[in-house]
Amino acid sequence: MELHKPEVAAVEELFVAHNVRSALKLGQARGAAVVAAMRFGLPVHGYPPRLVKQTVTGYGQAEKEQVQHMIQVLLELSGAPSSDAADALAVAVCHAQRMGTL
Repeated sequence: MELHKPEVAAVEELFVAHNVRSALKLGQARGAAVVAAMRFGLPVHGYPPRLVKQTVTGYGQAEKEQVQHMIQVLLELSGAPSSDAADALAVAVCHAQRMGTL
């Protein structure tokens, strides 16, 4: 954060997972991201997974491959990003759209 100087943080809100271990890992990762952002005084915006998918693909229950494809198209990337990168970029796109900056 010191290097890139972000002005805001956007994260995907947690959803009810069927796998307890996955839910715990996601919660820990999200918590670490939120704490890091708050330490730098950044406002943190959270978005439900369905809203992120709806914003990027037009369908709130889109599959990961659909999100990857649309992120590649929307951001004019030369190749499809990894699933994790596509998820992070999708949250950023959702936030930018909600703030009227996209």
